[in-house]
Amino acid sequence: MTGVLAVVRKDLLSELRGKEGINASVSFALVILLIFSFAFEPTDTDVRKLSGGLLWIAFAFAGALLLNRSFAREIPNDCLDALVSSPIRGWELFLGKALASFLLLLGVELLCLPVYGIFYNVRWAKVFWPLMLVLVLGTWGLTVLGVSFSALTVNLRLRELMLPLLLYPALSPALMSAMILTTALLGGEAIFGATAGINTAWLRMLTGFDIIFTALSVALIEYVLVL
Repeated sequence: MTGVLAVVRKDLLSELRGKEGINASVSFALVILLIFSFAFEPTDTDVRKLSGGLLWIAFAFAGALLLNRSFAREIPNDCLDALVSSPIRGWELFLGKALASFLLLLGVELLCLPVYGIFYNVRWAKVFWPLMLVLVLGTWGLTVLGVSFSALTVNLRLRELMLPLLLYPALSPALMSAMILTTALLGGEAIFGATAGINTAWLRMLTGFDIIFTALSVALIEYVLVL
């Protein structure tokens, strides 16, 4: 794990010094939540049924901005070529970038939650730990696919456009599961246990999505990096 941790440290320090991706992602997510709040009445009970979807739409859009920089920041001075030719293996480079992006995106989401609670009159703190479980699983799925497609589109001119076009259709099972589970939690339902019902199936789908696409990304990243 030495190579993985080295990449994580490098990416975190690089992003925290510049703060370009973090500032853009936080600002974009807050603007989306603010604009959606104009269209709905916070006291309306029907808004609670849409709350999970609204939250994850903001996270997905903001995440694309942050994840696009995962490999794009290595383009100046041929840093990407140096990383690919270094002793670090492809899967170590991928996991390091995925973990760094995951931590950054999770931080962005945690910053947005208090504002989300105010705009939509949602008491998310009461279900903090189950909600954190859904956030972690959903964010990891978003990160794994985002970093993989970032590596695939890094040499394209329109990579800022191509990444969302590739990411969102492939992410739809995880995004749908995260939306439904978040809405269930905010509505007072359980997502695991005897009373969870179909929510347990959605949780399993989200977990299975993460496992499958993490394994595929690790297995195929060597071929993606040499394209």
